[in-house]
Amino acid sequence: MIDALIAGKLHSKPVAHTGKSGKPFVTAKVRVSVTADDSLFVSVIAFSQTIITALLALDAGDSVSLSGTLTPKVWDGKPALDLVAHGILTPYPRHPEAQGGSRTRTRNRTVRTGLPT
Repeated sequence: MIDALIAGKLHSKPVAHTGKSGKPFVTAKVRVSVTADDSLFVSVIAFSQTIITALLALDAGDSVSLSGTLTPKVWDGKPALDLVAHGILTPYPRHPEAQGGSRTRTRNRTVRTGLPT
């Protein structure tokens, strides 16, 4: 298993699902640039409620960075990657709780606390 940090753009809007046990999860596809002319698709799955909320607040084309367990594979003769997300960072939360934690304003900077590990 590979512990990875990826950054890219959502290929399509993330989709919410419910497992057989009744627990929610989200799937998404992230397009990650490898070189100036080439990119890979990373299939993402998330089970953490914080990450689920943050992903569902995003749309296709939005930038996102995710950390988690990465598994390489080959799909239709091309390299592909699967990621089980454990952390997320987006440049602009749609909702204050979408990034997880709380925000405290101190002088001219915002301090974020309670982020998922």
